[in-house]
Amino acid sequence: MIPTTRFDFASRPHRRAVTVWGAFVATMTVVGGLLLISDPAPAPRLSSSRPALSANLGVRTIGTVFDTAVPVKKEQWLEIVIHDSGSQHGSVESLAREAQSGGLKGLGYHFVIGNGNGMGDGELHVGYRWNEQLAGAHIAGPNAAWHNVHSVAICLVGNGQAAEFTPRQIQRLVDLVRGLQEELDIDIEHVLLNSALSGQPSPGRNFPEQRFRDQLRLNG
Repeated sequence: MIPTTRFDFASRPHRRAVTVWGAFVATMTVVGGLLLISDPAPAPRLSSSRPALSANLGVRTIGTVFDTAVPVKKEQWLEIVIHDSGSQHGSVESLAREAQSGGLKGLGYHFVIGNGNGMGDGELHVGYRWNEQLAGAHIAGPNAAWHNVHSVAICLVGNGQAAEFTPRQIQRLVDLVRGLQEELDIDIEHVLLNSALSGQPSPGRNFPEQRFRDQLRLNG
């Protein structure tokens, strides 16, 4: 309990002290609130991420991503957003460190798909935010808060502005997105690229969007 200090409100210096202290408390409350809004998820526990799925496993294994620690909140997830990591080499650990250096509590994405440089080619990592059904921290710009709460974030390791993604990555992405669509009842119009929401060139000009969408329709 904070000790109560008796102020003489007839005294001008005391009134000023109260005003200054009140302004300080209000400022800290606003700052704390902004930090909470930017990443409301708790810090990850050591056991909260799922083991990665091998690149050699078939489409049927995608169903295992729904064996989460917390029951899947189907009513929360309304769209799927695809990103790239911005670097040709990356792992879950390096992406998590980068996120933490930017002020987040952990990996901002729900899923990461490797390209053979730092993770296996087509290897799928299920992040702690998906395993515990927590909001992501992956979208910036207008309506970011809504999109972070309601979109499933998938990150492809790679720089789509500089190079193409591997065939295994794209196939694993198609399998994952199709599985999410079926489980969460998300139509193809709500499968989005980060660039459409944030104005950032991610997943980049080399992302094969038309082929990707054609495969989703074919598989559907």
